Amino acid sequence: MIHEIAISTVLILMTVLLAGLAFWAAESLVTLVSPWLVRRPHPPKIALVLVGIVLVVLAVLSASVWIWAAAFKMLELFPTWEAAVYFSIVVFTTLGFGDVLLPEGWRILGGLAAANGLLNMGLYTAMMVEILRRVRQEQIAGRSDDG
Repeated sequence: MIHEIAISTVLILMTVLLAGLAFWAAESLVTLVSPWLVRRPHPPKIALVLVGIVLVVLAVLSASVWIWAAAFKMLELFPTWEAAVYFSIVVFTTLGFGDVLLPEGWRILGGLAAANGLLNMGLYTAMMVEILRRVRQEQIAGRSDDG
């Protein structure tokens, strides 16, 4: 049980670090293009920001799933990559089909992967809301050169 908690802790820290780095990169990109974003027309630009941040979130989600899948595969808990990735997606998204299970003695790892998924979904949501809020607030404030 302790080894499952230790492994999960490392994996959770890796995915949270990945989400943090993605947020930092996205915020840096928004800062870089902010002068362009605050100029009119605003609606297409906020839509572009939305699409961009959703793509970042999907990339981070996919990478997090692959991190868990790699751990499952390295621990030889699944015979194929497909099974490891499938289980990782189902657990990380808390879908929980139950058609593929971890071997007995490793079930805590699955629960902690689900907890990681819940935590990260909250982080992703916060990231999207914060970036959209920031861009829209700057647009409304009219910090543009066109007056």
